[in-house]
Amino acid sequence: MTAPPPELLISLIRDDALFRLQRRIGLIPENGLGLFRRAVFFALLGWLPIAVWAAVTGHALPGGAIGEPLLRHFGVHVRFLLAVPLLILGEGAAHALSTRLVPYFQTSGLVREDQRPQFRQIIEDTVRLRNSTLPWIILGGLIFAALWLQPPFRDEHELIWANVGEAARFDLGFGGWWMAYVARPIFVALIGAWLWRIVLLFVLLKRIAGLDLQIVPTHPDKAGGLGFLEKLPSAFSPFAFAISAVVASRLAHDVMYHGAHVENLKGVLAVFLILVILLCLAPLLVFAPRLGAARKQALLDYGALVGEHGRLVHRRWIEREPVENDGLLAAPELGPVADTVGLYEAVAGMRTVPVGKAALLSVALPAAIPMVALAALEIPVKDILLKILGLLA
Repeated sequence: MTAPPPELLISLIRDDALFRLQRRIGLIPENGLGLFRRAVFFALLGWLPIAVWAAVTGHALPGGAIGEPLLRHFGVHVRFLLAVPLLILGEGAAHALSTRLVPYFQTSGLVREDQRPQFRQIIEDTVRLRNSTLPWIILGGLIFAALWLQPPFRDEHELIWANVGEAARFDLGFGGWWMAYVARPIFVALIGAWLWRIVLLFVLLKRIAGLDLQIVPTHPDKAGGLGFLEKLPSAFSPFAFAISAVVASRLAHDVMYHGAHVENLKGVLAVFLILVILLCLAPLLVFAPRLGAARKQALLDYGALVGEHGRLVHRRWIEREPVENDGLLAAPELGPVADTVGLYEAVAGMRTVPVGKAALLSVALPAAIPMVALAALEIPVKDILLKILGLLA
């Protein structure tokens, strides 16, 4: 298979403002993404100073300076030792999938010959948008505003392990300040980066969906030829798992040490899971109007074709009448009646969104695993699995 032209290649990761900044300070090499070194660097930058301070001052283990040690705040450890590395390592899949799948719109023939310059212009505009610094300035402003509106001394629940004050007085030590003003902004910035990439992909696909694409209603992928897009949501699997793990680990602390019950959290968890899935699949939903219209028209067109074919067959073989123009009956691409019916059934089975089980599971499964682990704190895993199997049956 020949490589697509360079002007069709677009990465959701390379050369945005955050990427360029990390390359400038040496975290990203000239060639490559520097995934592993960045994952280790930011994980340790966020977590290690906190852990060392807590260990030295006796805030790490039970029986130390306070009654609720850092060890029991699972959200802190999961956030920086699991979620941060995943959010960075996941950039590799997002880069590979976007550079491989987006050019396929043209190489597969979906984009008409006369609209290829317009398709290239869409990619160029998206690249400029990706490289813009404005979204990152806005993200930085939002992080600063959040720190100003929610200063650390108000977040006693998550930062109580860093309290060095007496009794009722809440006074943060170095670990708490590092968590609030260094570690947490790193995590929020990475989450913001992934949200921006989802928006960027949404904008790109929305503009492509506005082209007069050559949809094939009878395509065996049941998505008019857009079935290849089902692989795109897997780029967001690490993102879905990371944020789900952080939420589940924080709730696990409440369940184990503050009397919360999983049963009472079911509604919150269900809404969270649905929102994550919709967020990750949203870029593909932009094709729903185009596919829906193509399916509706194709049902009429192929219904008329099958009807005309059937009437000719009936006249020739049932009524025994001569058929003057039998080109439709003799057409090799249509074949016998069973084949023409198969064409109509293929159109009837066409999906109005390029989302199937593979795309859904690539997001739903990573997001659900931490929730299942949380539920297992009170509900036997066997019962959870039986309920899941019952839903799938």
